[in-house]
Amino acid sequence: MANGRPDSSRASDRALPLEHPDYPAALRDLGDPPRVVYVRGRVPESRRTVAIVGSRAATAYGRGVAASLARDLSALGYAVVSGLARGIDAAAHESVLEAGGWTVAVLPGGLDAIAPRHHEPLAGRIAAHGGLLTEWAGGPPVARGVFVRRNRLIAALAAVVVVVEADQRSGALSTAAAARRLGRAVLAVPGDVDRPTSRGCLDLLRGGARVCAGAGDVTAVLPPPDDAPLSRVLAALDARACGAETLAARARVTLDEALALLLQLQWAGAAERCPGQRWRKPQSAA
Repeated sequence: MANGRPDSSRASDRALPLEHPDYPAALRDLGDPPRVVYVRGRVPESRRTVAIVGSRAATAYGRGVAASLARDLSALGYAVVSGLARGIDAAAHESVLEAGGWTVAVLPGGLDAIAPRHHEPLAGRIAAHGGLLTEWAGGPPVARGVFVRRNRLIAALAAVVVVVEADQRSGALSTAAAARRLGRAVLAVPGDVDRPTSRGCLDLLRGGARVCAGAGDVTAVLPPPDDAPLSRVLAALDARACGAETLAARARVTLDEALALLLQLQWAGAAERCPGQRWRKPQSAA
């Protein structure tokens, strides 16, 4: 309650038991799915969702990459899930909101005790334009271990996990490990080899994670989010360059529409322009 009035942001809070039809289906992939989750706002389907996670002690480079990646994926119709922590998480959430997209924050405590507290305004904006989710009925985080436990939910809610920056003890690595156990794709952003927050990503890359240099690398392992024209043009792209006329026919759009949408995909890093008015997937994503 604020100023003697009920907090309207909590009016939409819902407790969803495992059997409830609105329970996020992707969480059932876990070996230990929460018996109940508590949701404020909405949670998208996992096939349309990308997890962007990383270090709290993020560098300006890491925050910039997270923001750019989140913005571009949002423009392509994907939702972004993260953990509301400072650093990479906050950069991703903020960028999606600025782009008018859909983002979800998974909390390490109750909906009544946003953590960290200074992100309460951010959490309010996320709830208004996306969703908050937790497996705790209420109260602040009770122990350090709840953050790692929370991370398995982030991994489950996404079709792919991207680690932007992480040192070798970062909780983001537990999100990547959970994603691998679930059969989700894991990508990592390269960084300077002598930077502590790059070493966890380097370990992931050595262990088989795919390189993420932009949204094109992410969309290469994701299904198109829907049957909208932009998604159809994205699906029509191949590793081999094709003429715009061919892509327009594949995507069932006019040539002018195809050219406009290809430019949009190029700006988002999901298409590469070649000589002769031909287009292909970015080489790093092929």
